[in-house]
Amino acid sequence: MPNRIALFSLLVTDYDEALAFFSKIGFECREDTELGNGKRWVRIAPPNGETEILLARAVGERQTAAIGEQGGGRVWLFLETEDFDADYSQMRSLGVQFESKPRNEPYGRVAVWKDPWGNRWDLIEFARADRSGTI
Repeated sequence: MPNRIALFSLLVTDYDEALAFFSKIGFECREDTELGNGKRWVRIAPPNGETEILLARAVGERQTAAIGEQGGGRVWLFLETEDFDADYSQMRSLGVQFESKPRNEPYGRVAVWKDPWGNRWDLIEFARADRSGTI
């Protein structure tokens, strides 16, 4: 049986714009390969991150309409930190748009932010190393 999620795709309007944003907030580009016809294989991740994001330039009406809506309006991406206050301050200083002030939940310290395409993320420092909730 497969044992990990290697990567997932994130629809964006432009590869270079997405690379610039994610690089600014500390992600690294792990691969940027030209595939022809304007398509690229662009993998990014936080430093030392195992799961990667494949930046996917939207093509056609259906994909374009889904930009920023892949989570159906919910937070669907979770960026884990080990130093919430420092990373929250750094991201704010870089112009990241936070929807809410930091709050403490049973599962950790969290604040909701949006990327430039409207995807909702949690910046989260888990309360427990195993990422569990209230148990």
